[in-house]
Amino acid sequence: MSDAVVIIPTYNEKENVERMTRKVMSLEKDFHILFVDDSSPDGTATIIRHLMDEFPGRIFLEERRGKLGLGTAYIHGFKWAINRKYDYIFEMDCDFSHNPDDLIRLYKACAEGGADLSIGSRYTKGGKVENWPMKRLLLSFFASIYVRMILWISIRDTTAGFKCYKRNVLETINLDGNTFKGYAFQICMKYAAVRHGFKAKEVPITFIDRIYGESKMSTSIFKEAFIGVWKMRTMKL
Repeated sequence: MSDAVVIIPTYNEKENVERMTRKVMSLEKDFHILFVDDSSPDGTATIIRHLMDEFPGRIFLEERRGKLGLGTAYIHGFKWAINRKYDYIFEMDCDFSHNPDDLIRLYKACAEGGADLSIGSRYTKGGKVENWPMKRLLLSFFASIYVRMILWISIRDTTAGFKCYKRNVLETINLDGNTFKGYAFQICMKYAAVRHGFKAKEVPITFIDRIYGESKMSTSIFKEAFIGVWKMRTMKL
């Protein structure tokens, strides 16, 4: 039984899901993967089921009806992982914008480095972004500054979605209180952890924009985050 599970939400990721699985399975540490698939019409879940046969006891699939959003997918995955007593619970995208090799570094930051939450950070010293247009890079960078100013947290990459939590962090946070779906969800999880007194550590990564598949980003996700940070200050987290 591994002590670590990587939660990967999927929607139309047939180009990436097998490559991602084989890469994580090849790492020197034994990670499990939980895919939370929102009824992908492209057959993503079918590919995952074949991989489950090839890697029994290491790959898991939770299928949901309809496209219900990133935030609810992670909440579903967190509860699944908590019930199965994993000590280290990860968030990661399926599109290789997050390098699976960095899972080891995030794990060590929590297991050996004293962090309760480790964050794969684009904006801490040593972190960087590749293949993003300058407009999007600046928007993301200044969005993190905006969040830090409102919530008074020191995390530099507030919207990062590549993270490792110790289980007790997720057991402490009011998961059902975080109803956001996109960037706001990621911000809210970090804010809740810090507000409960947990130690967050940023680990520099290189973020690479997806090559295969379509981005799930939309204007509504940015609007949710812009307004949502004000709500977070009074939410029961």
